[in-house]
Amino acid sequence: MYEKIQETASWLKKRMKTSPETAIILGTGLGQLASEITDTYEFPYSEIPNMPVSTVEGHSGKLIFGKLGGKDIMAMQGRFHFYEGYSMKEVTFPVRVMYELGIKTLFVSNAAGGMNPEFKIGDLMIIDDHINFFPEHPLHGKNFPTGPRFPDMHETYDHELIALADKIAKEKNIKVVHGVYTGVQGPTFETPAEYRMYHTLGGDAVGMSTVPEVIVAHHCGIKTFGISIITDLGGFDNPVEVSHEEVQVAANAAQPVMTEIMREMIKRS
Repeated sequence: MYEKIQETASWLKKRMKTSPETAIILGTGLGQLASEITDTYEFPYSEIPNMPVSTVEGHSGKLIFGKLGGKDIMAMQGRFHFYEGYSMKEVTFPVRVMYELGIKTLFVSNAAGGMNPEFKIGDLMIIDDHINFFPEHPLHGKNFPTGPRFPDMHETYDHELIALADKIAKEKNIKVVHGVYTGVQGPTFETPAEYRMYHTLGGDAVGMSTVPEVIVAHHCGIKTFGISIITDLGGFDNPVEVSHEEVQVAANAAQPVMTEIMREMIKRS
């Protein structure tokens, strides 16, 4: 796997016109943030050696390079999920490649189900911490030379970046909430009992991504910031059925404020 990572990084380096140190992973309904990127050049996943291909509607599948907030950046439009049948090594493959390309800071976005009764649909939740409920660990197997065998996870989400997000949100009068993201394998949305269980165990939102990528980024020494759009609510007295289409609608509606925070964070970080 390490040879494949280096082969992919080498292929990209030969074709890259910039040297970004910041990367963004764009999740459900958030791919349009890519339209904010200027001076772009891109590579479809299908053209990149060893790169998996996303199978989910709303995840189009390409690496975009360009400028956002005045800085060179790299963006993943379309991510890979464990529920699609990929191994954790494949899910986190792009993050390993990012490290080889010199990425120092990673911004991760996602759509998530809210379990905190104070949350509302459309809220932006800054991720303070996570709980890993995936059945396979992304660091399972022989240790990669990018980090220790037993990584400390006390500050998985960078405190300085979290403080910066709060400052920007306050300046721009954007409502944000904070919470713990619970990562699960999917592809089913949670039952009411599961929502209640995850909340009882300390989760504020639940989703099917982010945790594997963040663990690997942290293992590589990449500073990480995560943010969730609360696209549905569960575990309360009046359970509501949810569909992927409704999740995308809610994510798209919250996109302008999300874009504003991300753009400003990249500019200042």
